[in-house]
Amino acid sequence: MSRIYVDLRSRTPIFEQIISSVRDLVIRGLLAPDEHLPSVRALAAELAINPNTIQKAYAELERQGVIYSLAGRGNFVASDISALQASHRAELLKAAEAAISAAAEYGITEDEIHETVKQALTTKGGNAHD
Repeated sequence: MSRIYVDLRSRTPIFEQIISSVRDLVIRGLLAPDEHLPSVRALAAELAINPNTIQKAYAELERQGVIYSLAGRGNFVASDISALQASHRAELLKAAEAAISAAAEYGITEDEIHETVKQALTTKGGNAHD
């Protein structure tokens, strides 16, 4: 059973959900570099969706450099995902910066922001530093 998940009731197209799911698993390290992905047919059967949808998602993931394919062997997680991880990290930091800026604009104090960040890191298993 794969760890790739789709929500058939979501308004997000299924192929985009697959792309997002695979990217997330790779970024989190739950899919290791050079790890073999489920075949198009196997994943389509498991998720009960059209194989063309899986193929479309895999093709886009390959175009993005997240995976690579070997003829007759299947699809694999890219060997070097450092650029993907760096890009994702930059996106998260930019989103955090935007949220902090918005909070400050609405009068939330620096101390409140620091306390919120500290709580988030503590409750999410992060590294809260004193």
